[in-house]
Amino acid sequence: MTSQRYVHDILQPHVLPLMQRVPGATFQQNNARPHTARMSQACLRTVTTLPWPARSPDLSPIEHIWDRLGQRIGHPTSWNELEARLQQILNEMSQNVMQNLYASMPDHIASCIRARRGSTGY
Repeated sequence: MTSQRYVHDILQPHVLPLMQRVPGATFQQNNARPHTARMSQACLRTVTTLPWPARSPDLSPIEHIWDRLGQRIGHPTSWNELEARLQQILNEMSQNVMQNLYASMPDHIASCIRARRGSTGY
C-alpha cells in the first residue's frame, strides 16, 4: 500500500472522522512505510498518536487474526464482497482461537524480554 492510498482510502474517510467523534482518543499505528510518510503524518497532525519505537516488536494478537483473514480472503472484486467474506470468516473463527492468542501474550512478552531486541520465535 502506498502512503497516498493509505491517506485517501483509510485515514481521510475512516480514521479522521472516527477520531473526531471520540474525544481524547489516541490513534495507534506501527512504523510501516505508509504510516511514517510525510503525507500520512501531515494528515494526522490534528490527531493524538501513540509513538511507536523503531524496531519495536508487534505484540498485538490481532496480527495473527489479520494473517488468518489474509490466508482465507481470496480476491474479492468489490467492497461488498470483501465485507461479506470478512464477516463470514470472522463468524466461522473459533472463539478459542482468539482466547488462545490472548492467553499467549505473557509468553510473547517474556520472549521479547529474553531476546533483548533480538529475534523471537513468534
